[in-house]
Amino acid sequence: MPPLDLGKDLGIERAEELKQQLLEQVESGRSVVLDGASVERVHGAAMQLLAAFFREREAAGRKTRIDAPSSALSEAARVMALSGILGLPESGD
Repeated sequence: MPPLDLGKDLGIERAEELKQQLLEQVESGRSVVLDGASVERVHGAAMQLLAAFFREREAAGRKTRIDAPSSALSEAARVMALSGILGLPESGD
């Protein structure tokens, strides 16, 4: 299964669309890979959706990861203390 592209904009305007994309994958028994390389803009709502998605899949024993997170996505995760949940580095090093 190809990675799910998070796109450039994870703003509040796109939260409902992101929610639907994630809901389609939440029950998948396969590993889910999200492509975060092109993310340029992030809103807290999108980060909360991603965190809930990761938590739910982890609780069900399903593997999930973000490949090539952009600096914007990594920084948002760090500032919101979600790096660990999302499997991202906790520092900008």
